[in-house]
Amino acid sequence: MKLREYTLYLAWMVAVVATLGSLYFSEIREFIPCELCWYQRILMYPLSILLGIAAYTNDRKIKKYVLPLSIIGGCISLFHYLEQKVPGFASIKPCVNGVPCSTQYINYFGFITIPFLALVAFTLISVLLFMTKNDK
Repeated sequence: MKLREYTLYLAWMVAVVATLGSLYFSEIREFIPCELCWYQRILMYPLSILLGIAAYTNDRKIKKYVLPLSIIGGCISLFHYLEQKVPGFASIKPCVNGVPCSTQYINYFGFITIPFLALVAFTLISVLLFMTKNDK
């Protein structure tokens, strides 16, 4: 068994867990998403559908369509995480409506926040897509 044969399935599973996790935080725990959280969701939710279809049909060409979503989502997550953890970043782009983007609903072990979880998910998806064998 080679890991490269299952990278699409693994990336799909990461996207589904991240999607369900964000829905859990907002619908069950009733955390109100900030503006940057919404952007991350906009990029993650389609991944759970597109990667599922690609994994089912073994369409490895999907990389060129979903990898940009994952990389952009990771960049937004990184910025959001820095905004929460680095004092100087909070003043770069203050949220004007709703919940401030610097709000930390969770803070496990002093560094695991919701944007950190999203960053890990986007990073795993990107790495798994880079590992996916290309069709010839």
